[in-house]
Amino acid sequence: MSTREKHPKYVYDFTEGNKDLKDLLGGKGANLAEMTNLGLPVPPGFTITTEACRVYLDSGAEPPALRDEVSAHLAELEQRMGRKLGQSDDPLLVSVRSGAKFSMPGMMDTVLNIGLSDDSVAGLAAQAGGDDRFAWDSYRRLVQMFGKTVLGVDGDLFEEALEAAKRAKGADSDLGLDAADLRGLVEEFKAIVAKEAGREFPQEPREQMDLAVRAVFDSWNTDRARLYRRQERIPGDLGTAVNIVAMVFGNLGPDSGTGVAFTRDPATGAQGVYGDYLQNAQGEDVVAGIRNTVPLADLERIDKTSYDRLLAIMETLETHYKDLCDIEFTIERGQLWMLQTRVGKRTAAAAFQIATQLVDQGLIDEAEALRRVTGAQLAQLMFPRFDDAATARGSVRRIGWGIAASPGAAVGKAVFDSYTAVKWSRSGEKVILIRRETNPDDLSGMIAAEGILTSRGGKTSHAAVVARGMGKTCVCGAEELEVDTKRRCLTAPGGLVLEEGDLISIDGSTGKVYLGEVPVVPSPVVEYFEGRMHAGAEEAGELVRAVHRIMAYADRVRRLRVRANADNAEDAARARRFGAQGIGLCRTEHMFLGERRELVERLILADTDGEREDALKALLPLQRADFVELFEAMDGLPVTVRLLDPPLHEFLPDITELSVRVALAEARKDANENDLRLLQAVHKLHEQNPMLGLRGVRLGLVVPGLFAMQVRAIAEAAAQRIAAGGDPRPEIMVPLVGTVQELEIVRDEADAIVAEVREATGADLDLSIGTMIELPRAALTAGQIAEAAEFFSFGTNDLTQTVWGFSRDDVEASFFTAYLEKGIFGVSPFETIDADGVGALVRSAAEAGRATRPDLKLGVCGEHGGDPESVHFFHRAGLDYVSCSPFRIPVARLEAARAAAR
Repeated sequence: MSTREKHPKYVYDFTEGNKDLKDLLGGKGANLAEMTNLGLPVPPGFTITTEACRVYLDSGAEPPALRDEVSAHLAELEQRMGRKLGQSDDPLLVSVRSGAKFSMPGMMDTVLNIGLSDDSVAGLAAQAGGDDRFAWDSYRRLVQMFGKTVLGVDGDLFEEALEAAKRAKGADSDLGLDAADLRGLVEEFKAIVAKEAGREFPQEPREQMDLAVRAVFDSWNTDRARLYRRQERIPGDLGTAVNIVAMVFGNLGPDSGTGVAFTRDPATGAQGVYGDYLQNAQGEDVVAGIRNTVPLADLERIDKTSYDRLLAIMETLETHYKDLCDIEFTIERGQLWMLQTRVGKRTAAAAFQIATQLVDQGLIDEAEALRRVTGAQLAQLMFPRFDDAATARGSVRRIGWGIAASPGAAVGKAVFDSYTAVKWSRSGEKVILIRRETNPDDLSGMIAAEGILTSRGGKTSHAAVVARGMGKTCVCGAEELEVDTKRRCLTAPGGLVLEEGDLISIDGSTGKVYLGEVPVVPSPVVEYFEGRMHAGAEEAGELVRAVHRIMAYADRVRRLRVRANADNAEDAARARRFGAQGIGLCRTEHMFLGERRELVERLILADTDGEREDALKALLPLQRADFVELFEAMDGLPVTVRLLDPPLHEFLPDITELSVRVALAEARKDANENDLRLLQAVHKLHEQNPMLGLRGVRLGLVVPGLFAMQVRAIAEAAAQRIAAGGDPRPEIMVPLVGTVQELEIVRDEADAIVAEVREATGADLDLSIGTMIELPRAALTAGQIAEAAEFFSFGTNDLTQTVWGFSRDDVEASFFTAYLEKGIFGVSPFETIDADGVGALVRSAAEAGRATRPDLKLGVCGEHGGDPESVHFFHRAGLDYVSCSPFRIPVARLEAARAAAR
């Protein structure tokens, strides 16, 4: 049996790979191979695969066959170059560079000049035409980089020694040090290594290379690499490849240098010559910012031959990769070498503009353009932002830093309760609502405010979830800020006290909180979606025209329809402007906040049929008027109305406050009979876990007439709109159903009421009735429930809570951070759907429901309906639509198209 049959191939020459082997060769290795195959000037080398890295990380040792494979490829490289690794008179030097599948800039390790030693440094000087300074500078760099990266020596020790040498010489930079200075520095660096690492700097070239390879493997699991992967959602089990490349030198004099180039401006997408160049330098000098670079365009003056060759290569690469390319290059005594290329990172604005430019150039089609942009990038473009210049010049003072919960920039006067927020807002004031944390009672204040700031909570707290849904800027969990709602003030570190009415600015994209007013730059993209700016108009600019074109592509391609979560006519109208194709969730409990809450309280606490009837009669016309406005705003489009689903405690007096009030009154011997009666009723209905208590369909079955009133209001509103020439399309959704019998009871009553209204008005009413699937039992018995339901809408918020046994309001602050850090979660299951658990129930319920009723309409109305990754899951699961907050509709439209384009 051959060696190759015994184990995988662990090493590939650059001539053997290509850009499609990123899983195996990593991004850097695959692209070096691709450039080699294109005939571009790439220094020879080979790649150790990610598979070898995974074996090493799993077992703690390199694969047994790896050393022999590396030796064979190294021998081929030495033969090609005509010199051996580290030979004393004519040394081959190599770089050992990391290269994972996904770009992780600066997160993992690289070591240059491997092969230099006390014996070979003179040989390197001879190669360079007797340039001793170059040779000793290269050796100094190796000992410094190897000591820090491979042997774990504190890098500051080397920097301090280098600075001391420059001071002693009176030099401003390392270029001021001569060969003798650098030779002395090498000896000092080797002494640092011996002392700090407990071993001498290795003189044997192969030992240097092997240790460097292991260091690159180990760098996959450094803290910074783990943190970056969590942030970018890069899987932790991919491993990194290692690229061993023959060294070329940009520090051989003024006819040498190194640089970075982009085929287009990564900030705007504009075509042109973009990048930086540094004469007489190696790559790390550019990255470290040790010396000032010059614009890439200056290379034309410095070395026109290399400049022209570079521009031709840049055009070749962009045409070949059909995308913006990020390029690293070195010029060695007039010879241009390509060290790396990759599809370049770009801003959100550049992503949209580059995608449409490439379509116009015929390099990509519309489907590929959709794959080149993301919903997250579109969201970035939609939120207003602070003027960076104002924060950079220090004209505003940062007083706190919390969790960036909902992007955007908001400025206003500090207020500490919802009543004041609404009152001041109605007077034309812009306000920031500041709370320790928010609850449903704060909704009116949150709506009125420009932004929300809390000292507690995280990205899935009430404040964060509601703010994102409304498109409001929000910063949560600013723990260093002490919020005192009674004194109506906020105390910042250092004792600064912010009083009610003082101006404050919050940045929901960074979590930063500023004293005073920071200038805000509005988003032209939102103005476009709102209809205040038309694509093609001169003032719209290239960005908005690019967004318009991408969204037009998206709407032609996507299969999933996109609806809105909207509870009033204003939100419905905005959602329609943003492209909503109906309402997927109207939460009727949001219609009973403020003054109306007392009517619901009276209904729930009613002792007699008469009291209950009076409360229902008072509520009916209010509900009917609400639905008339909603149906008018969404004329011709479906409107799914969820029947009342409040956790009961939200519509009852606070039991603690009421108990204190009664106790104080009794102590004064002037107890109020109504308060005593109310306290008894609240005690009777008090629940230990209200989210799993008397709510949803249970409340509708226990409180006679409640759901009947709402169904009548919906039917009468629809009839009124038909009489006015409208085209209402209401859908009635029964919440929190766990068994088909609950739905059958509600449905029978609803069908009877709709028939009554139809007969009384003569209107041709067509109301469908369905349910939310938000309990595991409902998902598991979906086939039975579909017998009584014409549609399912998956309530993934509650389904996630009940599947995981999490209370969304409690768990993030207590242990979600630890779970994310330990890798148990890649992302919160309340942000992105848990495809393996919650998602499995969604899939099985969809299949079972359609097996019973083939024409069953399927949608989702939880927060996941606007999350990009979740939208892709719902597309694959075969749902008909997603529903999300108005401001997330464009994101959902785009991601639904991207899912289809895959």
